Amino acid sequence: MSICSGGGWSGSALVLGSILGFDAVWRVLIVEDDSQMRDFFAASVQRSPSLALARSVATVADAIGVLSDASQVVDVLLTDLGLPDGSGLEVIRYARRSHPDCEALVISMFGDEDNVLASIEAGALGYIHKDAAPDDIAKTILEMKAGASPISPMIARRVLFKYRAMQTDAAIAPALSAYGAIKNEAMDSAKSLLSRREQEVLELVSRGFSYSEIAELKNLSVHTIQTHIKSLYGKLEVHSKMEAVLEATRMGLLPQKLQSSAAR
Repeated sequence: MSICSGGGWSGSALVLGSILGFDAVWRVLIVEDDSQMRDFFAASVQRSPSLALARSVATVADAIGVLSDASQVVDVLLTDLGLPDGSGLEVIRYARRSHPDCEALVISMFGDEDNVLASIEAGALGYIHKDAAPDDIAKTILEMKAGASPISPMIARRVLFKYRAMQTDAAIAPALSAYGAIKNEAMDSAKSLLSRREQEVLELVSRGFSYSEIAELKNLSVHTIQTHIKSLYGKLEVHSKMEAVLEATRMGLLPQKLQSSAAR
């Protein structure tokens, strides 16, 4: 455990500070490309004796540079999402990897719930609105470091809904997989029902050819074609060309495009 430069403490230093009778100071990295807004958040952080400004930067690259500096301690990441060279989501993910004890908040606008939801999925614990009062900004950061997740009931509900949807998808996936396997097995079984010659005759029937035309195409007698037709009727349990085509299509023996007139 180490003491940060500038009087800040990192990680579990809060516990030691409480034991020794003084408060820890959380160091905050601000990532915001609007200079006025960046200065506003920096001033809000510096108003609180429990917070210290680690750095305030304007780009993803600068933020990652700070987080990559082994001598730099960052306890809180306060980041906008729309940055000139990328997304604040990249900064959140990098902070999680490089500073496991660092906790992230997103700088948000009202009506930006979809982006807030994406940031929470990336690892942020909540968000601060851009029009929040300076004291509210410091209070929100300190509440997060005390264990809270500053998100609205609406965002919390959407997170819960998405989590439940993921659970439902995970639960039905095995059933869908089993159904697919059964369906494929049934189709394979159906395809083996007819002989090769019966399958050829069926496909020609489905395309509208007459018995005599099929006999000529296959160089067989009409009687032989009729025998194949009678056999496949029995196997499909049908009594006409149209019924044969419809039933064969339902069983997967014929492509959908061949489900046309069975006779010309």
